[in-house]
Amino acid sequence: MRMTATIDVDVGGTFTDCFVVRDSAIGVGKSPTTHYDVTVGFIKAVEVAAQNLGISPEVLFDEVRTIRYATTVSINALIQRSGPKLGLITTAGFEDTILIGRARQWVDGLRIDAMRNLAVIRKPEPIIPRDLIVGLHERVDCFGTILQPLDKEEVLEKVQYLVDRGVNGFVVSLLWSFMNPDHETMVQEIIEEEYPEIYLGNVPVLLSHEIAPKSGEYPRTMTTILNAYVHRELSEILGRLGEELRDRGYRKPLLVTHSGGGCARMSRTSAVQTYNSGPVAMLMGGVHLSAPLDLDRIVVTDMGGTTFDIGLVVNGKAESYESIPVMERFRNYVPTLETRSIGAGGGTIAWFNPIFQRMQLGPKSAGAMPGPACYDLGGEEPTVTDADVVLGYIDPEYFLGGRLELDPDLAEKAIREKLADPLGISLEDAAYQVRRIIDATMGQEIFKEVALKGYDPRQFMIFALGGAGPTHCCGYAEPLGSPDIYVFPFSPVFGAFGSSSMPVLHVFELSNHVTLQEPYSGTFLWDLELFNDTVELLKEKAFRDMEGEGFTPQEIQFELDLEMRYGTQISTMEIRSPLLTVESEEDVQTLVSAFEDEYEANFGAASAYPEGGVEVLVFRLKAKVDLPKYELVPYAEGKKDAGAAIKGNRRVYWEGGWRDTDIYDYAKLLGGNEVPGPAIVEAEFTTIVVPPGKEMNFNRYMIGVIVNTNAGGRG
Repeated sequence: MRMTATIDVDVGGTFTDCFVVRDSAIGVGKSPTTHYDVTVGFIKAVEVAAQNLGISPEVLFDEVRTIRYATTVSINALIQRSGPKLGLITTAGFEDTILIGRARQWVDGLRIDAMRNLAVIRKPEPIIPRDLIVGLHERVDCFGTILQPLDKEEVLEKVQYLVDRGVNGFVVSLLWSFMNPDHETMVQEIIEEEYPEIYLGNVPVLLSHEIAPKSGEYPRTMTTILNAYVHRELSEILGRLGEELRDRGYRKPLLVTHSGGGCARMSRTSAVQTYNSGPVAMLMGGVHLSAPLDLDRIVVTDMGGTTFDIGLVVNGKAESYESIPVMERFRNYVPTLETRSIGAGGGTIAWFNPIFQRMQLGPKSAGAMPGPACYDLGGEEPTVTDADVVLGYIDPEYFLGGRLELDPDLAEKAIREKLADPLGISLEDAAYQVRRIIDATMGQEIFKEVALKGYDPRQFMIFALGGAGPTHCCGYAEPLGSPDIYVFPFSPVFGAFGSSSMPVLHVFELSNHVTLQEPYSGTFLWDLELFNDTVELLKEKAFRDMEGEGFTPQEIQFELDLEMRYGTQISTMEIRSPLLTVESEEDVQTLVSAFEDEYEANFGAASAYPEGGVEVLVFRLKAKVDLPKYELVPYAEGKKDAGAAIKGNRRVYWEGGWRDTDIYDYAKLLGGNEVPGPAIVEAEFTTIVVPPGKEMNFNRYMIGVIVNTNAGGRG
């Protein structure tokens, strides 16, 4: 019988992770990200996963039926400002909108310390400079009524002005175009008629009502600009990868993961939808595992080489979509599940601040190249990984399963010369301070993320993920009151695992102001078609796109999210609608009650204000088709005593000093084993640190649960 396989790859800033499912067996692979050509790291990670399954890459590619790809590398075009030269066509009088931005643009996308540095803070450089922005004398009002028609001759004049200045792509964003797109469509038709695509190059004319049909001129325009700007680089990356996969015999469409929580074919993917897709894939993996583990509240944490990512899973669902997410320093309308990232990873650089005479960490990272000093690839700055090597947590000869041998002397040299000597402390104390600072930074971020959402942090379990997560999880869990910590066989590649659980998903949004309950009188919506027609319009778009991917209407599942508010408010709150359509006043009352319940759950009892009226401002329809997912498979079970898995011992620096510590081989552990701390558990792609006062218990799925033995733990 022919075996089938799926391949999921997550390209991070430092490492490229691979998760392969071959019938019920899994294989994981990890390889340094090759930024000069991510295809190289992609294939290398797949080859490592195939090796772990005991098959050749050729056999794996012959058996594979689905390949999903999560990446954030397209954002490099934005960071490096290497995208194409674009021109913006907007409504006359609004040419300066993207330059003015919003008041928050001064601090959007900055770290806390940078926000506080008011003396040097600046707005970001605009992606499109003022001399490449033109205005058309046209006007559509907020109801979609054309007040001033478009002048074709003016369009030709303004387009020629931009062409003469060397633009090779156009962004069209006219006022209220999402209510009536006729003028934007006419501009596109005029451009395509006068200037064939061969003249413009491979950057399309992008219309804001197609990319982000929502109210809010600035984020709608910026979403369209960002999509045009990163399109070319992502297209080139996916093109090279597609050719490589075809050369290896893979003929099916490559699926690309989206920041909205799903995946889709390349042909149905906008470039900006891939932004933050790696952390979102991690979050969706947590959603998938919450049910079989019977966990209601989870903090999903992923510590990689560059960043520390956080996401919340509550009652089996990802927390929410960000209302106006920030890409680099620009607000936009890309549908994005809410996660948080800070610059804290294994490659985070520690440095001595001569002004304040103290140690600081970040924001710079050594990445994979040159990497930490111990990589011996030219890096000279001390990093978190160097500190872990000096303290004995990481075996220099078994990093990445022995594929990358580390040099402990270089780690010691970097920490001694750059930290210990300037601070006047010992090598061990300097390394331990690095560890304590990075753990405290991550722990505070977790606590803040949970507490500011109105939850009790003590009620949350932690998933420790990423290559460095299991090494530092016990440290960063302390601010939450030492909850149970879950470490999985695939924790080091959890983003790729999460990708494997994602459905084919498209998110369709539209702004439409619908009053469900009148203020003061309390009268409920009587024009039911106003609500239903909006949903029907979004469903038509969903059927069009998903039928183009080969799905039938019967396979498509719909979920409706609404951004709602009380009539006197400025901000909105998102709820999951219990109904797709409303057929009666009772249905409208059900929607209003769902909003009030969610509002009081977030802001406290009696906080609801129905006297202000209840309004819907944004409709968000999710259309999805589930794909087969990997389900947890029981492993062989053994006794509590895990002594047979001990591979040796070494000196490790714990709080209080050096101690001889047992080292366990993860591959030899069995379900039911218990590993008392202090201990080190070495897996192929990560090292699990179990401090004194902790114990790691393995269940039948070989999921290790680290509990606090001082307090008895929570099971």
